[in-house]
Amino acid sequence: MSTVKAIRIEKTGGPEVMRLAEIDLPAPAKGQIQVRHGACGINFIDTYQRTGLYPVALPSGLGLEAAGTVTAVGEGVTRLKAGDRIGYCTGPVGAYSQAANVPADRVVKLPGGIADDIAASILLKGMTAQYLLRRTYDVKKGETILFHAAAGGVGQIACQWARHLGATVIGTVGSKGKIATAKANGCEHVIVSSEEDTAKRVREITGGKGVPVAYDGVGKDTVLASLDSLAVRGLWVTFGNASGPVPPFEPALLSQKGSLYMTRPTLFHYTMTAEELQETADDLFAVITSGAVKIAPPTHYPLGDAAKAHGDLEGRRTTGSLVLIP
Repeated sequence: MSTVKAIRIEKTGGPEVMRLAEIDLPAPAKGQIQVRHGACGINFIDTYQRTGLYPVALPSGLGLEAAGTVTAVGEGVTRLKAGDRIGYCTGPVGAYSQAANVPADRVVKLPGGIADDIAASILLKGMTAQYLLRRTYDVKKGETILFHAAAGGVGQIACQWARHLGATVIGTVGSKGKIATAKANGCEHVIVSSEEDTAKRVREITGGKGVPVAYDGVGKDTVLASLDSLAVRGLWVTFGNASGPVPPFEPALLSQKGSLYMTRPTLFHYTMTAEELQETADDLFAVITSGAVKIAPPTHYPLGDAAKAHGDLEGRRTTGSLVLIP
């Protein structure tokens, strides 16, 4: 048993409910590894769990993503050993900590040359981009797609990747200050959603046809913009709730707007086995090491400044990825 520092919450609410505490960390159980974190990823899903939008049993830690070095392995673990560098991004909850015990079959081995802070900033976002672009809808050369929040963490990776696949990317951003970031990360066309009619601009760009797929991690504020941008039989991929959850609507709306399809995917269902998880990560690592997708250094916050990091993220005061450094 050892003692480590970790972010904990006793109740749901704003960033102020997070506190830095000392917790006991036992030896890893059967099937687990213990990892000393070099960096902990910050993602919107963490804010959903903190606010109670996605319920967690309280009291609780926060964070699903981290990278570091294996310090011990539990019974039955043969794929990994002490000293191996690994990353994980699907939990268990509690990654905002100096160290944690995690299931050995939910981590991926990290290639050389990718530092802990980079790994912790790309695994969840990058593997999300992978399943969105390669499996939820297989983006093809010559297609034009719509990606909301193009200057965000997932957006920067996904838009570069889509361009690499040969697609023309229309990205939306919340302010003019983020136009340059979106363009630098693969968007041929950028729409400032707070100042322009997104669907109207998409129709203009596509000659009235619309796009075959709209990737939407924003949620409540972009529902109609996404649906009205789609071509007949287009697919709306709603994968996040940055502006709040999508409100209920009648399914007939999809038929009225062109026999549209809708899906609400999650990374977990695309990485259910250890093999799927590693294959997804390896595809991500391949496009990064080839130079097709470039990763900007993440913004660092000390572990104890998790509340400030959440406030900056929710206040849309950031671009790219954020990490906590224990």
